[in-house]
Order: sequence, then C-alpha cells, then structure tokens
Amino acid sequence: MPSPFASPPAPRRPGAPPAPGIFLPGRNGQAIILIHGLTGTPTEMRFLAWFWNTRGFTVSCPRLANHGQPLSVLRSTRWEEFQDSVRRAHADLRGGHDRIFVAGLSMGALLALLLADELPASVAGVSCLSPTLFYDGWNVPWYHFLLPLGSRTPIRNFVYFKEEPPYGLKNERIRDKVHQFYARADIHEMGDVDRFGYPYFPVRLLGELSRLVKHLETRLGFVRCPCQIIQARHDDMSSVRNALHIHDRVASARKEIVYLEDSYHVITADQERAKVARSMLDFLCPEKRHD
Repeated sequence: MPSPFASPPAPRRPGAPPAPGIFLPGRNGQAIILIHGLTGTPTEMRFLAWFWNTRGFTVSCPRLANHGQPLSVLRSTRWEEFQDSVRRAHADLRGGHDRIFVAGLSMGALLALLLADELPASVAGVSCLSPTLFYDGWNVPWYHFLLPLGSRTPIRNFVYFKEEPPYGLKNERIRDKVHQFYARADIHEMGDVDRFGYPYFPVRLLGELSRLVKHLETRLGFVRCPCQIIQARHDDMSSVRNALHIHDRVASARKEIVYLEDSYHVITADQERAKVARSMLDFLCPEKRHD
C-alpha cells in the first residue's frame, strides 16, 4: 500500500509551470474527480487516486486554479476560478464514462457539492472529506476568527499566516516530511509547493472562502445525489459541526456520516486513509462492496 508522499513529483525548476494534476485512465467506464483543498496540492489525493484506479476507475485530480503559482498570484484568485477547474475536469470526462463521482477534501468538498448541484444528471454521487465551512478545530488559533475582518480591508493583500504543526496530520512520519519543508520555507521562494502545498495562507483567500460558503448555503438543499461525509472526530481544523451541518441540509435520499477516530484534518493522507478510500467505494459503489 503506497504512502501518499512516497514518490512525490520532483521539485519544480524555477520558472517552470506547475504540473497540471493527476490523471489516471481506467477500464470500467466509470470515473471519479478528486479535488484537493485550498492552498493544497493533488499530492494529498495520491493514495485515493491509486486506490480507485486499481479498481478500474478513471481518476482525475485537477490542480485548482493558480495553485503552484507564486503566492502573489494565488492570493488574487476568486473561488469561481477554483470551481471552473472542477468543471473542466468534469467536462473532460463526461463523454467517455457512464458514471462520474466527485469527492473533495476541505474546501474541495464544498466545490464537490457545488458540482453535484450544478450537474445533477451527470454526478452520480459525492463524498465530502473533512468539509470546511467553519474553521473551528482544536488547533485553530483564537485570532483566526478575526482574520475574515482583515480580508475585507486593504491589508488583505499583504497579510499571511504561516501553517503550524500538526498540519492536519496525525501520522508522525508524514508530518515530519511536511515540517521539514514548512520550517525552512521562505514566503518569496517556495519551490516545493507542488509536493506539500503552501506553508503560508493569504488572508485574502479567507474572504473568498467566506463568499464560497455563503453561496453554497443557498444550494445545499438542492443536492439530491447520494452524499457521504467523512469526518475525523479530532480534526484539528474543522469540527464535526461541519459534517452535521451538511448532512442535515442536503436533500439526498441516501446520505451518511463516517467518523474517524485516529486522524486529523488531511484524512486522505493520514492514519486512516485506507478506511477513507474503502468507505468511499462502499458508499458510492455498493455493488463493489467486496472488491
């Protein structure tokens, strides 16, 4: 069983464009779109990509708009541009697959729900992994709740906060790899963001996330496809309140919450990633429950 960071892509040469993401062709006529989180990277979805592809599915994990670019570029991105990245991934799959599923981590879960709302006839099911409507986990600093106020003022273009341990990871070996990069990262030179994501978070993007959440709140009641939420009880970034909020508002006839007991926020790469993958397959494709 491969580690999600066992064979990461080689460091990007200065000036080279970021890799486009992960695409693995399948053989069973079905596909899944895996959406990484805000300031994250497709690498955090590698284990899920391997798991689903080895079971015959085409896997598309797009790199969201401007991720892998300098922070000065990423910070100016609107949430609609992130959603456009997801729409393009779906359009690339639509003609050649009988069923398309979508799953996302953190903010990616919110984008997955929006896609399910926008394209109800062509999204067969959605899995929300550590969905983040509210930053209310146990490791969120008290001042984080003041940052959205800053995102509405001119200082939003100049203020960043640096990610701190445990980086959403309970697995100490993987956490140490991330820490080695984050500890030495310079805000002006972050050549390895393709592998580990951004160690700095632009305050301006909190405003975009708030706009995304506000829009999603008006659409949750229109999501009718099967909807799964997988949530770590000890998530350091977003509490179980997020999972319950979505579960209680979507109109899906078939929906469930799966709780994890030994993971933090990045459940796609953490201790129970195999359980996450298996739970997704069992829920989205119950006919493959014993595969």
